[in-house]
Amino acid sequence: MKKFVLGTLTVLTAMSLSAAVIATVNGQDVTDEDVGILLRQVPGAQYENLPAETQQQVLNQAIDRKLLTVYAVNSGVEKDGEYITALNKIKNEIALEVWMKKEFDKVKVTDAAIKKFYGENGDKFLQPEQIKASHILVADENEAKAIIKELSSASSKDLAAKFAASAKEKSTDGSAQNGGDLGWFSKGQMVKPFNDAAFALKKGEFTKTPVKTQFGYHVIYIEDKKAERKAALDEVKEQITGALKGEEFRKNVEAQAKILRDKAKVDIKK
Repeated sequence: MKKFVLGTLTVLTAMSLSAAVIATVNGQDVTDEDVGILLRQVPGAQYENLPAETQQQVLNQAIDRKLLTVYAVNSGVEKDGEYITALNKIKNEIALEVWMKKEFDKVKVTDAAIKKFYGENGDKFLQPEQIKASHILVADENEAKAIIKELSSASSKDLAAKFAASAKEKSTDGSAQNGGDLGWFSKGQMVKPFNDAAFALKKGEFTKTPVKTQFGYHVIYIEDKKAERKAALDEVKEQITGALKGEEFRKNVEAQAKILRDKAKVDIKK
């Protein structure tokens, strides 16, 4: 039951969102919901994050689908017995989903419940130590040593800019165009030699010897650091609300299903 309820919640969330119009064809809107149907088979795919060429391909398919749908309706298929049978099955599914959405919307979570959960589950909201780092990646150790020597002559004030310029010019990594910037990350997210060297540095420091990994030789610079901390209540309030609401909704649906099951005559065919 739990998996069923959670799966339905995903559908309900999609139902509750307003559709954004991407194009029109013969006066009819082609929306993000239309392209979403085409992307369901690609886990995690989002239309707005697709390359421009792929977006155009998906949009063209959505437009064709919209045209074919209108053509099918105008052909009189709605009078077909097979269509009517399929429609009745879908009506039942929609009825269940709409009922579940209404039940979900009824659930209210109080501030007191949110604070209680936050206080009793502090370990769930611990944010690990993080660093904001940049790196320069080269294939040759001597080249890495030369870069380190060059950076050692920079003042602390100019080091960040000089490091970024060197990364753009010499790094073979994809981050080179951004000055070697790797953004924020926690321990364990990078390969071990890189991780160990990076987290051993203080803010504003860079590695004085090349760091070897399977990718080559790295020179690492630490732009900023964040110590481990517990996220503030305001930062996780929405997350807690969703979790509590989902759990209460799950219990309510399971309870209703049990009442109906206890009254039902069930005949399981073997």
